[in-house]
This record gives sequence, C-alpha cells and structure tokens, in this order.
Amino acid sequence: MLPDNRSEATPYDDILPRVTRPARYLGGEWNAVRKDHRSVEVLFALAFPEIYEVGMSHLGSMILYHELNLRPDVACERVFCPWIDMEEEMRRRGLGLHALESGRPVAEFDIVGISLQYEMNYSNVLNLLDLAGLPLRADRRDAGHPLVLAGGPCAFNPEPLADYLDAVVLGEGEEVVHEVVDAFRRWKRAGKGRDALLRSLAEIPGVYVPSLYQVDYHPDGTVAEVSPKIAGVPPRVVRRALPRLDDRDYPTRPIVPYLETVHDRAMVEIFRGCTRGCRFCQAGIIYRPVRERPADRVQELARELVGATGHQEVSLASLSASDYSAIEEVARRLVDEGVGLGVGISLPSLRSDAFSVELAHQVQRVRKTGLTFAPEAGTQRLRDVINKQITSDDLRAAVESAFRNGWRTLKLYFMIGLPTEDYPDLDGIAELVREVEAAYRTVKRGGGPPLKLSVSVAPFVPKPHTPFQWEPQLLLEELRKRQEYLRRRIPRRVRLSWHDPELSFVEAVFARGDRRLARALEIAWEGGAKFDSWSEHFSYRRWMDAFAAAGHDPRWYANRERPREEVFPWDHLETGVSKDYLWQERRRAWKGELTADCRFAACPGCGVCDRLGLSPVTGHAAAGEGS
Repeated sequence: MLPDNRSEATPYDDILPRVTRPARYLGGEWNAVRKDHRSVEVLFALAFPEIYEVGMSHLGSMILYHELNLRPDVACERVFCPWIDMEEEMRRRGLGLHALESGRPVAEFDIVGISLQYEMNYSNVLNLLDLAGLPLRADRRDAGHPLVLAGGPCAFNPEPLADYLDAVVLGEGEEVVHEVVDAFRRWKRAGKGRDALLRSLAEIPGVYVPSLYQVDYHPDGTVAEVSPKIAGVPPRVVRRALPRLDDRDYPTRPIVPYLETVHDRAMVEIFRGCTRGCRFCQAGIIYRPVRERPADRVQELARELVGATGHQEVSLASLSASDYSAIEEVARRLVDEGVGLGVGISLPSLRSDAFSVELAHQVQRVRKTGLTFAPEAGTQRLRDVINKQITSDDLRAAVESAFRNGWRTLKLYFMIGLPTEDYPDLDGIAELVREVEAAYRTVKRGGGPPLKLSVSVAPFVPKPHTPFQWEPQLLLEELRKRQEYLRRRIPRRVRLSWHDPELSFVEAVFARGDRRLARALEIAWEGGAKFDSWSEHFSYRRWMDAFAAAGHDPRWYANRERPREEVFPWDHLETGVSKDYLWQERRRAWKGELTADCRFAACPGCGVCDRLGLSPVTGHAAAGEGS
C-alpha cells in the first residue's frame, strides 16, 4: 500500500489553476487508501454522480469504500462528477474521467459502482459514463469495458436507467458487494464472455440484471408483465439487508477532505431503519426493520473517529436519532467526554417533540446550532392521513421547550400537495407559523433577540414502494396556485423557501417511470442536462422538449392515479414489505387512521421480517425513557 498523501501529479494538474475549488480533484487526502494496482485483482471505481462536497458527505459510500479496501485483492477508488468549469476544461483538452486515488482512467477499472440517491441525478449518471469514455448503453459494452453496477434508494425503481446499467444491487451493500466482486473474479479468471458475467450476477440474491428481463405493455401503455428472458433468472429480486449491526465492522478512519463538505463532521450510524410508518416516506420502507448498534460500541466508534480525523463534531446518524433506545445514555456519555476536548455532538434527525428538544439541549453544550422540525402538514387531520404521529400539543411543547432552552433560530419543513390536502390545510401551515411566533413572545415576554424563523415547503412526490405509490402528484398549475396561496399568508418577516415545482414534477416522472423514459433522458442529456438538482442548471423547457421528442406525455407518469390492480414498473423488485400491506396503508390514510410503530405496539403485518428473515428491534421503552 502506498502512503495516503499526495505524492504524484494528477492528469489535471495543468488545468487546476483555471477552475473553482481545485481541491475537489487533487486526491491524496488524509486516510485515503492508495494501493499498488499490480498487487490486486479487481479495480473498483466507486462513483457518486454529484460534486465532491456532496459525495464525500455520503455515509453509504464511506462504508463501501472501507469494506472493499479491507480486501487485499481489491483497490477501491473514488470518482465524482466534475463541476461545469472543470468539465469544460477536460473536454477541451480531451481528458477523460480519472479516479482520485491513482489518477487512473475510469475506463481501465473493472467495476464502476454508481450510487443512485436521487432521480434528478440521472443526467449526471449519463454524463459520468460519457466522461469516462464508456458506451452509454449497456448492450454496446463488451468484455473489455468495466461492469457498470448501481445501488442506492433509486435502485428500487431503476427502470428509467435500465438501458444504461449492467447490474443493480437492491438494499444494503456491505455483504452483497463482496459477492459481486467474487463473481467478477471467477468470471475474469475463466475468460468467458460478458453474458456469462451477467448471468452469474443474476444468481446472487439481491442483484438485478435489467437486460435479462423483458417488459410487456398493455395497449393503454401500462405494464402488463416484467419477466425473465431466460431460465434460472429469478422472477422477483428481493433486497439484501444486514441481519444486525452490532458485530459489523465500521469505517473508523474515513477520508478527511481538504475542503469543507456538506456534512463536515464524523458520523456514527447508531441504528438503521425506521418503523414510524410515515406514508410518503420511501426510506421508512426500504430500510426496515430497525437494527441498533450497542451503546458501548457507539461510544467507542465516536472516540476512534475523532482520533483518526480531528473532526470537532460527531453526528449520530440515523433516520430518527431520538428513536434510538439508548439515546439519552449515549448522548450523555459522548457529551461528557467531548466537552473538555471541544468536540460537539449533533443529532441531525429529531422528532418534533419536547423530548427531542431537551435531548438537543443536552448535546449542544459545546456549540448550539439551529433546530429543525418537520411537521410536514399544517393540520392534525392531514398529519393523521400521512401517519405523522405528532400532535399539535407535541409541536407546541417542542417549540416552547426550544425557546426556554435558549433557541432563537428555528426551521420548519412542510409538504404541499399531499393526498387529501385542501386549502384549509394550507391555512393550517400559516396558523402554525403564527403559533410559533406567539410562543416565542410568550416565553421571552418581550425581551431577547428577535426570532429567526424559516419555513421550507416542498411539493409531494409519490415514490415507489410506499402507500402513496398509487397517488398522483398535483398538476403543476395547482401546485403553483397553492404555493402562491401560502406565500400570501406567511408573514414577510418569516424566511420562506420553496422547492421548484417544475423540478419536483420531473422527479415524479422518473420516480414512477419505466424503461421507455430512457430515450427522453438521453435526449435531455444530449441537449445539455446535467446537475439538474441544482436550480441554476435545471431547465424545465429542456426536459419538456426531450419528453416530446421521445413521444412521452410526462403527466401520464406523474399526475395519474393508479388503480390497485395496475402492475408497476418496479413490482418485480421487492423491499420485503408486501404490496397488499401498502394498499392497506393507503386505505387507512384516506380514512385518517393511524398505524402504530411496531417497536412499541403490535406487528402491523408489513411482512418484512418474515420475507427477509430478520429480527427487528422490539420491546424497548418508549423513546425518552432510555433502555
């Protein structure tokens, strides 16, 4: 293994003075792993289709980088999308995409693993492949090209990208990525054709090979069936999930970037999964059930991370930190240990209740940041519809506790366009904002600095494998109308921000899309689409032109309610949660009925534990009582 500092020139050295943030392209950071390629059998390029600062904040990529580099027969290196100015210089000089650790062209790697976190990065996926010098379409690659592998949340409906991907991993990658590498090694040694590799990958549980499946359509354009083309390929692919976290290795020497990243801190994953059951939330389905890391191990990992990185903040990462059964104990231990060292603790995902505020108050003895609550909806009726099990009393107690504990910066997240929403629900958002301001005045009794209140509003996007996968997204005209209605009711002194409804519309198209969208995606990319998640680079007109050129009506994908019997493009890809259960949850939503968290109540019958053979975390004391 070579030293983990930068000792060699990169292919980009001559152009780095011409671009913004050249440290994105240097490599050689502290804790980066650099191996002699002559000593390994498989070169794995871990690609994130975003800029360096975003990709380096992704915990899943850190974990896979660690897992793969533990193997003596694998060299895993990182690849990110260059920013606009860097890409222009690269294309002008005929420079392809190179990996950070070695500066080796990505086209010379054996496997390119792409993280699919967000539908609006799909144009970046194509741009990344093109910059690497690879054929975009999988059927144009041969045994001399890298295997293009993908994973992540969007892997649960990869159909719009099916023509571009060789294989897709469903679920958690720590175990299955080794099985993929082993299959690749066997194939490489056997010297067989690319078809043999794809067939062997399809035999691995949790691995989906799109080219081995055929999609048939009804005359009305809906999917009739997705079926294997050849014998031996499973008709349904079931996601992979780790049975437990307590005995799993963890990356305690993560790379320390030269520049500030989106999440510039050490991260300890305290548990995985969530069973709160918010009906719009895909993560709550695809990461079930809850599996916790023991409190002693969390403390040990935090100590090791600080020592290996020098970070002054440790984030306790999860989908809902205050749901961790030992959160009070762990928080107290880490704060007591970190105060003297100036190391702060952050809880990035808290519920909107007083317990979470008190918890945040305890962990922010080193430094206090703003608080964020996500009521999601403005009325109790609509919160019941989405199964957001937070009452108005919970919210009121939370903000009052925050103000008593010294917070004066608060952010509230809401969604508009949720199923059954009407204008009184929008009035409820404005009323909730006024109640928060009134609570601040009451607690401060006219004294103290002014409240800094921010409100962020995002359009609802129906996601696959959720109870709302049958629901339509509101028409753009109606979303804009509701945005304007709400804007007029929120006081000007409150900072109000919006997610672009046009961008959310395109997101919904691809979230609910099928393989036929590939042509529209490629046309948009050829027309300049890239970094579509960045508002300054997103062009609604470009996407509408691409859909029209490909012969698609995007509203058919985004704005159409689906009947129960419709076959979805993703039905052959299983999370472990049954489709019948999701439909039952949709019916309960329309009745305004709540479904309790199975950690603290009876099993609701989602099916994931039996289907995946997992044992969930159950029987803990209610959150806030410790364990």
